[in-house]
Amino acid sequence: MLARTSLLIMRVGTGMLLVLWGSLRLFGDGVGTNLAEKYYGGVGAANSFQLAFASVEVVIGALVAIGLFRRFSLIGSAVILVGGALPIWRHFLDPFGRYLFANPEDANLLFFPSVTVAGAALALIAFREHDTLALDSLFKRKD
Repeated sequence: MLARTSLLIMRVGTGMLLVLWGSLRLFGDGVGTNLAEKYYGGVGAANSFQLAFASVEVVIGALVAIGLFRRFSLIGSAVILVGGALPIWRHFLDPFGRYLFANPEDANLLFFPSVTVAGAALALIAFREHDTLALDSLFKRKD
């Protein structure tokens, strides 16, 4: 029961994180563009890209949270969460900004949990068959 509950918590948590970040990109004035410019070298900073990406992020997050189409939605989630963590690697290796940052104030300890979230996204793929509380798993059981 602990394994099933743990997978449910990870799935709902990572899915809702995508829904919340996607919503912030959709409805926050320039949030996505500012993030892209500050942390991702301007890649994907265009408003049209941010709108499309945010919409996909919300849909994938909702599917992950409720556990539908997990064969695809979990992979999409992992691509977003792992892909989003890679460019901010310095924050994981030097969370206090003592070695890898020219200015220690540029380090952000709040990025450190991204490692855990990326790992959770990969674990959900690896243990998908054990996540029996997902909707698509429950629908299969009724067949």
